[in-house]
Amino acid sequence: MKAVVASRNRHKLREIGVLLVDAGLQWDLVSIDDIAPGCALTEEEATFEGNALSKARQAAAASGLPALADDSGIEVDALAGAPGVYSARWSGEPCNDQRNNQKMLRELAGISTEKRTGRYRCAAAFVDRARGLEIVRMGACEGRLLESPRGEGGFGYDPLFFIESLGRTMAEITLEEKNRLSHRAAAFRQLARALAQSSP
Repeated sequence: MKAVVASRNRHKLREIGVLLVDAGLQWDLVSIDDIAPGCALTEEEATFEGNALSKARQAAAASGLPALADDSGIEVDALAGAPGVYSARWSGEPCNDQRNNQKMLRELAGISTEKRTGRYRCAAAFVDRARGLEIVRMGACEGRLLESPRGEGGFGYDPLFFIESLGRTMAEITLEEKNRLSHRAAAFRQLARALAQSSP
């Protein structure tokens, strides 16, 4: 099957392809820029599930192909689940990881270690308009927010996101480790299993 990924991130395209292969799906994936570069992929929903499904619907409508999409972010318990769906643009314009991380540190100033818990969460969605099929699956990765950044890898809040079982931040682990335990990998593994069961 040929499908479009509602993303302009080539790394994400490859990562999703690997997860589908692991589930026994040999799909030909193309990015939205390959087939419908004018598609804006707006994110205006209040949940990760809503945004992922919305982007998959937009990509499917623009391309005429089945579509895959995801939406993800970080939820911090001491901040009542914020920044959530606003994770990427939390600090306002111009949006960048450094400003978002600085805001996170300010918001958590004075919060004790045991109360700095949170999780990365991801929704992965598939839409096939020809079959009237829509599937959404969730994945999460639990951790704790540090008081200062550690590590040079990853992106987003990875330098602050400490994984207790590994004793390292998400920015300190290898890409292979990240792909095994990340929220995105968990969501797409579940989605891939559901797709394998629904394949015609």
